[in-house]
Amino acid sequence: MDIFKYVHDRNHTRSVKWDLRKTIFGTNDVIPMWVADMDFPAPAEVNEAIMRRAKHGIYGYTTINQDVKQSIVDWQFKRHNWQIKPSWLSFSPGVVTGLHIAIQALTNPGDEILIQTPVYTPFYDVIETHNREIIKNPLVLENDHYTIDFNDLEAKLKTGVKAFILCSPHNPVGRVWTKSELEKIAHLCLKYNVLILADEVHADLVFPEHEHTPMAAMCKDTSAQIVTFNAPSKTFNLAGLQASYIITENEELRTKINQQLNKQGISTLNTVGNIALEAAYTYGEQWLNDLLHVLHDNKKYVVDRLKRETTLLDVIDSEGTYLLWLNCQKFDMNPEVLQKFFVQQAKVGLNPGSSYGREGNTFMRMNIACPRPTLEEGVNRIIQAVNDYF
Repeated sequence: MDIFKYVHDRNHTRSVKWDLRKTIFGTNDVIPMWVADMDFPAPAEVNEAIMRRAKHGIYGYTTINQDVKQSIVDWQFKRHNWQIKPSWLSFSPGVVTGLHIAIQALTNPGDEILIQTPVYTPFYDVIETHNREIIKNPLVLENDHYTIDFNDLEAKLKTGVKAFILCSPHNPVGRVWTKSELEKIAHLCLKYNVLILADEVHADLVFPEHEHTPMAAMCKDTSAQIVTFNAPSKTFNLAGLQASYIITENEELRTKINQQLNKQGISTLNTVGNIALEAAYTYGEQWLNDLLHVLHDNKKYVVDRLKRETTLLDVIDSEGTYLLWLNCQKFDMNPEVLQKFFVQQAKVGLNPGSSYGREGNTFMRMNIACPRPTLEEGVNRIIQAVNDYF
């Protein structure tokens, strides 16, 4: 647990989170609590596996062998009780890359693609870049809890939507969808013949009393029209190693995806990502269990302090991910002013909620995957700025 307590200096490591503060926020004088990577080292077994490989010193073309695939199969069964087959796997540098590939391979220009807003910013780019049309099913916020408007969802799906990009667990609102909710989604998509593209990259990061259910594991009737995107990147802080995978039971869909991957020349993994993925899924479970305790304690610390020491800032109580969705509606600020407030007054770098859709205009997203001293300083700055400004 000690590795989660120590503050690691990430400056001058070409870190997007730390070394681009001036570029992103206009100043280096902020604590960066934005982009979704963690200020924790990867599991020791992952680092050791990488170093052993590096000692070999030769980095030729690398194959994804059966051991790598089996580590994914075993992990999905052990953590999520989902029995997949090695033959269902395809590989890409990242989940977003995989989504781009799937949109190109499985839909056509002009097709309608549905998303549930506010939602992870790249979803918009994945759709619009390829000349598809965005259809929104806005989530409903009541009593600091988000739910799905199923009447609106069905009304949108029946108009001819081709695909639905599901964020599960949801980024940025932190919902871990229940089996009942997923079953309703699956039923509607089956009814209207809508392809489900399930981004489940935060699947392993779920808090107590909640459980992630892989969408494709719900029922046999719908699994053939579901494509799942996942990676060890969020779970083990490996985003920079560019190793993700796509799970597709449907052979026809998988063939189309693989053909598109080959067209782009990205159907394999780099040597280090290959090694890290297998090591993480083979040896990283205890590290993850320890991490989840730290993240749960961090979330409780932020929620309790903001509730106790401010009256204007509400926190959506996240069920999963290491991202908190801060409701700043009582500030009565437009998105630009709100962003400036946190940078200039609080001196913390957060993600503006407006980047996730207009439904997020009065929100900010906060990354709590950091050692407690960093978290405490960030919370102290926010509380002082709110209380002084208002």
